[in-house]
Amino acid sequence: MRVRRTGALIVAVLVAAAPAAAEITLPPGFSYRLYVTGEGFDASTTRVAPGLPATSTLAFDREGVLYLARTGRRYMASEEDGLQPVFRIPAGGARIRSDAERRWTHGPPLWNPQVWGVRGGRELFVTTFDRDRRVGALYRLQDGRTELVAGGTPERGLPPLLVQPEGVAADAAGHLYVADRERGAVVKLDAAGRVLDPRWVSVTRPRLLAVDGRGQLWIGADGTAEAPWQRGPGEIWKVTAEGVASLVLRGPMPAGMGLGPGGRLYVADRHAARIFVLDLDGKPVAFAGFTDGDAPRALGFAPDTPETRRAGLAGDLFVVTISRGAWPVNDVLRVSGPFEELVTGARR
Repeated sequence: MRVRRTGALIVAVLVAAAPAAAEITLPPGFSYRLYVTGEGFDASTTRVAPGLPATSTLAFDREGVLYLARTGRRYMASEEDGLQPVFRIPAGGARIRSDAERRWTHGPPLWNPQVWGVRGGRELFVTTFDRDRRVGALYRLQDGRTELVAGGTPERGLPPLLVQPEGVAADAAGHLYVADRERGAVVKLDAAGRVLDPRWVSVTRPRLLAVDGRGQLWIGADGTAEAPWQRGPGEIWKVTAEGVASLVLRGPMPAGMGLGPGGRLYVADRHAARIFVLDLDGKPVAFAGFTDGDAPRALGFAPDTPETRRAGLAGDLFVVTISRGAWPVNDVLRVSGPFEELVTGARR
């Protein structure tokens, strides 16, 4: 990697090892590098781009293991539909080859899976969606085994609990929150998966969820967009522990969302090719910019645990990127830097 200074910003540029990886403009003191990529997955006859199969979600466990899932058809007939694997990437990253894909898979293939929160640092939650049957499910994936937590095929004559489940988050008490995009609701479950409220919050097309240290639930919603790659306007909501919802921001379409050091919310805005962070007033403050057709698709932070500190990952930001418009294949970039100082400076 070489670093180029431009005024008040530093531009870190990946060279020979990954010429097609996205390039990011970052604040001073921050840098990035390629963390996960692949080869042999781009089926285009006119473009051969490196990258792993398209993924729009990521999650970390306490060991620093990164989980990714091949994106399936949830919105339109523009992505592959059917059973897809979940990838398990040990600390340090990986380069996945199409002829050795199974080396990196974790658990059984699931129907259009998306990976989300890891409760207690070990329980990975995955949502699935059968577009034709209009039935969704929430699974727990642990030690390579899946367990149905909620949803799935309902009893005869009853409507499904989950139709198109997307984001999942857990609070300090272990309660689970599931965004059902189709139903326009966030479902609240107890720690065992029993339904506490099938419509705890009503929001138009909710998709992304995160719970902060104060027990507040953050929701990223698609608003009027029929699919997340379409123009919004999108919405970001904040919900108190008592279930009182307030609209924080309308306009940017949140493609990815995660809470960073200091409890600040970082948002991937695919359409504007940027990552921003919300200030204390709920206003977006630019953090990273992309150029030349590159864009962020999802993001998340590695947790701060003894294991991730030993691995050197604690508190780093990981971003799934689309490079030069080659959306069928993605890369994962790792961003390192003084995130705590960034929050402290914003508070002054």
